[in-house]
Amino acid sequence: MELEQGKKIILFDGVCNLCNGAINFVIDRDRRDVFRYASLQSETGSRLLSERNINPEETDSIVLIEPGMAWFVKSDAAMEIAKDLGWPWKALSVFSYILPGVFRDRIYDLIAANRYKWFGRKEQCMIPTPDLRSKFLDDLE
Repeated sequence: MELEQGKKIILFDGVCNLCNGAINFVIDRDRRDVFRYASLQSETGSRLLSERNINPEETDSIVLIEPGMAWFVKSDAAMEIAKDLGWPWKALSVFSYILPGVFRDRIYDLIAANRYKWFGRKEQCMIPTPDLRSKFLDDLE
């Protein structure tokens, strides 16, 4: 399977309940069909991290990749994703300008460090429904 032109990839923690909820939130609001998904635990996720020299031990919750252009981690990834969801979610990107990245990432890291304790953890990665299967890249070669 090859990635379609113009698609962006969201890598997420496939066993985190908060992360799975966030991915479902994005899927429900991705009216322009911009995003494709892979879990960090998958071979595809590991390969995409490695290709960008992203250490999974330091970035363990969300990564946005714009193939051939850029990649974003932590709160920057969340802000960039919000921009593609349209109104009113695009308005959240104002925090990119108001709050320095260091401050946003500290809040992000606090939530990420406690996400299993606060929101729980699954025993295995999310299995997409047949309707959503084409949006997941876990078998991308």
